[in-house]
Amino acid sequence: MAQQGKIHLKTSFKSTQTIESIYTGGKVCISQDEQFLITTVGEDIDVLEIKTGKKVWRLKGDTEIITTFAVTPDGRTLVSASRSLHLKFWDLRTGTLTKSMKAHEAPIIVMAIDPTSSLVATGSADSTVKVWDIAGGFCTHNFKGHGGVISAVLFHPDQSKWWLCSGADDCTVRIWDLKKRKAVAVFESHVSVIRGLAVTNSGNTLISGSRDKVVNVWDLTKLKLATTYPIYETLETVGILQKNKFTSIGDVDVTDKELFYTAGDSGVIRIWDLQSGALVAKQKEEQGSKAGISDVLYNVESQQLVSVTSDQNILFFDIERGLKRVKQVVGYNDEIIDVAYIGDETHLAVAANSEQIRIFNLKEFECDLIYGHSDTVICLDRNSDGTLLASGSKDNTAKVWSIDVENEDPDQRYKCIGTCVGHTEAIGAVALTRKTDGVMLTGSQDRTIKCWDLSTADLDEPDERHKFKSHYTIQAHEKDINSIAIAPNDKMFATGSQDKLAKIWNLQDGTLLGTCKGHKRGVWSVKFSPVDQCLATSSGDRTIKIWSLNDYSCLRTFEGHTNSILKVDFLTSGLQLVSSGSDGLVKLWTIRTNECVTTLDNHTEKIWAMTVRKDENMVVTGGADSMINLWEDFTEVEYAEKKQAQADMVLKEQELSNYLQRKDWKNAIALALSLEQPYKLLQLFNQIMRDRPEHDVSLTGLEAVDNVLRGLSLEQLAKLLGYVRDWNTHGKNMRPAQTVLYAILKQRKVQEMNEVPGIKEILDSLLPYTERHFQRVETLSMKSYVVDYTVQAMDMMALMGDLDGLDLEDEDEDGRSQKKLEEERHAKEMQDALAASRAEVPTMQTSSAAVVMADDEMDEDEDEDGHEDGEDKEDEDDENEEEGDGESPEDSDEDME
Repeated sequence: MAQQGKIHLKTSFKSTQTIESIYTGGKVCISQDEQFLITTVGEDIDVLEIKTGKKVWRLKGDTEIITTFAVTPDGRTLVSASRSLHLKFWDLRTGTLTKSMKAHEAPIIVMAIDPTSSLVATGSADSTVKVWDIAGGFCTHNFKGHGGVISAVLFHPDQSKWWLCSGADDCTVRIWDLKKRKAVAVFESHVSVIRGLAVTNSGNTLISGSRDKVVNVWDLTKLKLATTYPIYETLETVGILQKNKFTSIGDVDVTDKELFYTAGDSGVIRIWDLQSGALVAKQKEEQGSKAGISDVLYNVESQQLVSVTSDQNILFFDIERGLKRVKQVVGYNDEIIDVAYIGDETHLAVAANSEQIRIFNLKEFECDLIYGHSDTVICLDRNSDGTLLASGSKDNTAKVWSIDVENEDPDQRYKCIGTCVGHTEAIGAVALTRKTDGVMLTGSQDRTIKCWDLSTADLDEPDERHKFKSHYTIQAHEKDINSIAIAPNDKMFATGSQDKLAKIWNLQDGTLLGTCKGHKRGVWSVKFSPVDQCLATSSGDRTIKIWSLNDYSCLRTFEGHTNSILKVDFLTSGLQLVSSGSDGLVKLWTIRTNECVTTLDNHTEKIWAMTVRKDENMVVTGGADSMINLWEDFTEVEYAEKKQAQADMVLKEQELSNYLQRKDWKNAIALALSLEQPYKLLQLFNQIMRDRPEHDVSLTGLEAVDNVLRGLSLEQLAKLLGYVRDWNTHGKNMRPAQTVLYAILKQRKVQEMNEVPGIKEILDSLLPYTERHFQRVETLSMKSYVVDYTVQAMDMMALMGDLDGLDLEDEDEDGRSQKKLEEERHAKEMQDALAASRAEVPTMQTSSAAVVMADDEMDEDEDEDGHEDGEDKEDEDDENEEEGDGESPEDSDEDME
């Protein structure tokens, strides 16, 4: 595998974009300015920009599922409730929690905020409705009267009335007067739970939608039922459209008409004439969609209706265009099974454990759904230019789709051009040819491979009912087929199976060319090299193997994953490999050296899906954690940054040397701290201490340095104290470390030192070594007196020697004996040596230390030989006693005389 030209190997990838779940069910809100989409994600709340999908805030919950929330019309406050029974108030400008309190005796089910953004009403499963002051955080009203769970609440838009409407599963609607603090009306007509309430633009009419499939219209002036409209579906929400905001819906003139909308288990939004009950407009049904609608939001500024479906999708519909879908957001992805780039690689096709194929727009916050399969889609593949997409499903069929992502009409972007019917079990692998678009291969759990003729499809007028015919069928493996790959020249293809084998086939007639044996577990993925005659396979035995297409022998084996390797692909013109596994890791390998260059970790579960963009600068992975990561190649960027950093470092080091030479201590210390060069700092402080002027009273040896230490920021101080801690561990650097520490502590207050980051850990590390240094200095100071004692003793011995020889020696002509002259000369030399030792303190300390070490060595010798020495001493004592016994008292007396 020779390298062609000069190609730089990739060494670094970073996750630059992540597609993850933004809605897991429950409440959804859109801010009144239509800038933010607010959704529930388990126990948290996400605030997202509608245009870009960028996450602005994540409001952390209290480990309990969020039941409902509401946003004030001014967009400043969000009020949330969870199963913990707490009512929480959040500031959306900062994303912080401002107040929290226990609100009801049971979870809050519904919530509404009045038009002035001052009151919030909560309806609970304890059958009560409470009103709270948002600014003060206290309860202003507590209404009791319903006989069941509160299912809908609504403030009357007319602020002069101060009415609150509520509905419950006792099938009644109640009108509460906030001024009188009592119910002014009880409406009884529904026979099922109330799911929606709305007041008309005039404020004189209330409509209520129920799961009994009817909408009741109530006259608020007479407080009685005006009319009932049958809707023929279980309703989950109703609402009133603003009057005179538009003159037509599609082709229907709606000038001066009062309109209301409904939605429910049929998954379709309908708009009705309130006066006649006639159907004005209806959303186009999505083919194959089985999801109902749990809520509909009304965007007044853009005149859009936004439906929230039971399968966690959020769809935007333009009212004036006859409820034409203009945008779609997928809130929740299940396990990501397969991914493929389509179009000009600005869109990503995703199989996410559902019967729909999801098409994510990577530049905008939008996703399309392709309906067609009746069971879970397992595998995807595209042709070379991304205009065709193949999909295999558990419904035993494969479909081919024509792609036009630039089409403004979502319904015209993806069209099925035909279906492959013939397999008896789920299709686990599909592959389209690379040079031409006439052939597709499918591999199934029925252990067969089929080659399909796609040339019969009509791309201009596609028909999804068209069925492709197969060229041939091969009984290929003894177990499920996991992967199919077609060679770049379209002459052969490879298959990988759970039977531990990878096989190479002739694409033209389906004959077997060779078998690659060597894996100990099933083969999950196969991939041809784009430049060399070799094949890469990944297996459940945690290895990747590269096979020769000449003799089908194994050329290299790569080990490093801790679990099954599910996908493998080539990078860098065939010089590198990228793999993903069940351990949740993505690894980059260099083939020539057999080494793992880097490991990418941003998944928490198995990584089933992986694809590489054509320019090889982007790798996309998707896993069982419902997350899609887009890894961008940062090799060149990091290399350029590294070179620039090295150049900057050289310049700064030269600048630091210049500061030191000019003795500009302030800039030198600051620059050494920023460059993180503790050795330079240590040299600097040592030099200052060595050059300390005589009679200097500064803390460090120079007043300017004291001022620099006094002016350091807390971050710089923390860094310097860290260096001092390291210096202090070595006796050689004890003196500058203790000097700097003393200067810092002397000039700072305790309160200021407490604010230094990590000060506790630094002090805990400084204390034991400082105590040890102090004890060593104390010991040396005490031992230094041995020198003085020794000199004094020698002087006394010399003096006593002079007295003893005073009358015994012959005197010279000056009256002094020769022995006395020698002793005086010797004493003078000792005095000179003593004076020199006192003048040089380090020499004295060294001598003292030597004395101490000598004492220690003598002590050790005594400890080791103490027993024998003791015996010798006892023998000498015994001999002395025997000699003493031979003498008489008289002899002693005679000697004394």
